[in-house]
Amino acid sequence: MRILSILFFILISIAGFAVNVDRVEPMNWWVGMKNPSVQLMVHGEGIATSEISLNYPGVTIKSVCRQDNPNYVFINLTIAPETQAGTFPIQVRKSKKEFTSFNFELQQRSAGSASRKGFDASDVIYLITPDRYANGNPGNDAVPGMKDLPNRTDKSGRHGGDLQGIGNHLDYLSKMGFTAVWLNPVLENNMTRTSYHGYSTTDFYKVDPRYGSNQEYQDLAKMIHQKGMKLMMDMIFNHIGSEHWWMNDMPSSDWINFYPDMKRSNHRHSVNQDPYASEVDKRLMTDGWFDKTMPDLNQRNPFLTNYLIQNSIWWAEYLGLDGIRMDTYPYPDKYAMAEWTKRMLEEYPDFYIVGEEWTMNHAMMAYWQKGKINQDGYVSSLPGLMDFPLNNAVISALKDPDTGGLLQMYEDLANDFQFPHPEKLVVFPDNHDMSRFYTQLGENFDWFKMGIAYYATTRGIPQFFYGTEILMTNAGPKDDGIIRSDFPGGWAGDAVNAFTSQGLTAQQKQAQEYFSKVLNWRKTSEAVHTGKLKHFAPNDGIYVYFRTTETEKVMVVLNKNNEEKTLATDRFSEVIGNCTSGREVISGRTISDLKNLVVPGKSALILELTK
Repeated sequence: MRILSILFFILISIAGFAVNVDRVEPMNWWVGMKNPSVQLMVHGEGIATSEISLNYPGVTIKSVCRQDNPNYVFINLTIAPETQAGTFPIQVRKSKKEFTSFNFELQQRSAGSASRKGFDASDVIYLITPDRYANGNPGNDAVPGMKDLPNRTDKSGRHGGDLQGIGNHLDYLSKMGFTAVWLNPVLENNMTRTSYHGYSTTDFYKVDPRYGSNQEYQDLAKMIHQKGMKLMMDMIFNHIGSEHWWMNDMPSSDWINFYPDMKRSNHRHSVNQDPYASEVDKRLMTDGWFDKTMPDLNQRNPFLTNYLIQNSIWWAEYLGLDGIRMDTYPYPDKYAMAEWTKRMLEEYPDFYIVGEEWTMNHAMMAYWQKGKINQDGYVSSLPGLMDFPLNNAVISALKDPDTGGLLQMYEDLANDFQFPHPEKLVVFPDNHDMSRFYTQLGENFDWFKMGIAYYATTRGIPQFFYGTEILMTNAGPKDDGIIRSDFPGGWAGDAVNAFTSQGLTAQQKQAQEYFSKVLNWRKTSEAVHTGKLKHFAPNDGIYVYFRTTETEKVMVVLNKNNEEKTLATDRFSEVIGNCTSGREVISGRTISDLKNLVVPGKSALILELTK
């Protein structure tokens, strides 16, 4: 009995001497990065009083920074160019008796990682809300410790879609003609309710286990690349979820804006450019919380900004990402955003990043694009933006009962002079935050097809929301949970299976076939990928534009009239030149005489011109 007591006392003593390290982020890094530094955020009770040391060839500790919270240290490492990949211990010592260590791994970068080619206008993006797409593994629908339980009958609940479900249907995406996949966020969202959308991150380095694991995300990325497609990750720099582990133990008192007295953002995007804006309005825009469950991060804190930048680089390297879509782009500190894009492009010069700036003001949108010379001297490195003004113009033009409504599309493109690179904008009929395209058009199938043809052939990078290809709708007032309804066929027992077309209506099948034909043709059209755009002012309800290279010419005709029209083409001779015939992409028929084109009512013609 005495021996047992002594052993118990020794075990308690050892435990008391140990220094607790419960988080190290990032968990690993890579040799050969452009920036030789990496900042480790280390969390453990009272760790700030510890001494930090390591002994690994090529790696040195540049600095150890402590915050006002004694449970954190930020360790800045410098990695020499000749450093070899490997794992090494980092020692944490409070005293001779109180010490511990944790292992940190430096991995070798994949071949060609820095020179990866991001998105461009040759791509067509398919946007997926993972929880609502396909349930590949019902076993992860409910996970111990995750608060929001599955309930497929609840429009705002979790329905069970996951990464495996997406991976199971990549053949469908490829067959349809999509070349890229954008997933709404899949990182941990351990929120009490409405967690399915993913925009309330509670752990920046962990995939939500109801979607799968980090390894499954990496496996999906490899499968996407093996199919010849690209992957875009949805990220949020502006805010976190109110259940993020930081909220229980913040690194510093200035980590969260307006804390604990939460204030909502005024959502006044224009203060970023407004020369007369008050400081109080500017601060409320950038520092106010996006929502009461979305605490606003203070990117003026350099440790937080560096943490977020490194997190983006970590996922880019870990997954082999081809692009990032950044949520709520004008809401964070704009200088932190400039630094983020700059550092991302330093590591990946041909990488693609698109920012969400939801405005109908072209000048406000152009302010953020790389190459724009701004009056206030602000310099951005952001390659692309979501083209909300064009989205609005297309829907308004197609719905307008006046055939002259097509002028809205024409006039919108006339604003491209404000953008340094309009060809890098993402164009789209709808997304996860707005009513379905087919719904917005009053379920008019002819207008729908005209819109799809337009987005597939105008300048920019087209993006389509899952289910648009089968005419998914959301009748009634706009409701996010209904907009993001389940894709039919993604769950065992579904009466309709859109992946196989089983159970679809004749019109849904026609829409699916229309998508497939247009998008697969688009893969082969260099004129659409890189060609110049020239358009002619709409006349008599007809809008004509061309995409041309030195060797290819594509002519697009949109006829808004209810009736068939005969179009004399002499007006377009400056582009048609000596071309005398053409092939109509949708029907495949040959048009032997271009002088007068017969265009059916409420339709789009896509013609490949030939001499």
